[in-house]
Amino acid sequence: MKKYIKNYIENDQKFDKKTLLAIICLIIVISGIAGWLYEFIFYFFNSGMKTFYFRGGNFLPWINIYAIGATAIFILTYKKRKHPLYIFLISIIASGILEYIGGYYMEHFNDVKCWDYNKEILNFGNINGYVCLRSVLIFGIMSLILMYLIVPFCFYLASKLNKKTFLIISYTLCFIFLADELYNLIFANLLELPRASSIYKKLGLKYLYF
Repeated sequence: MKKYIKNYIENDQKFDKKTLLAIICLIIVISGIAGWLYEFIFYFFNSGMKTFYFRGGNFLPWINIYAIGATAIFILTYKKRKHPLYIFLISIIASGILEYIGGYYMEHFNDVKCWDYNKEILNFGNINGYVCLRSVLIFGIMSLILMYLIVPFCFYLASKLNKKTFLIISYTLCFIFLADELYNLIFANLLELPRASSIYKKLGLKYLYF
């Protein structure tokens, strides 16, 4: 795998459009799960290591803004993968903009405060509760993990697995997670169906939802 990562950094990988889309689908799934795990761990420490909070808004452990951010970082920095400092800096800027716009939009147009850095630990560099230095630095580090571990892993699977098998796995996983997202974000509200947050709260889980 080490040799494969070196080859990934030094040489452009050639994939057809269907395979490239399947790779992006895997990035969406993996990064959304990674974001959920990060917040699950962070909010445990933020609570004084007393309570585990489930974050997001879905039945599955996945948060959409991390998937959106990871996809954007992949598109913005893939051609510059030989330069980790560039990736780190671009990721900090891009994630900061995404956080601010996303947080502002959710609060002012949906009346939901998804996160508030005014109320969190290590909130230095806080801007209106939407962005702080700690968050963008962590996202910068996560972007390096994305570009030098997760993306090469997805490329490796795409090159080693049978094409049809890879496409089915990637598309199916992405469909499941996005269907969960669409149900909780749109259909549950339109059809007055129970959201993941209400069900998990009934089960006694500390659920902070978007």
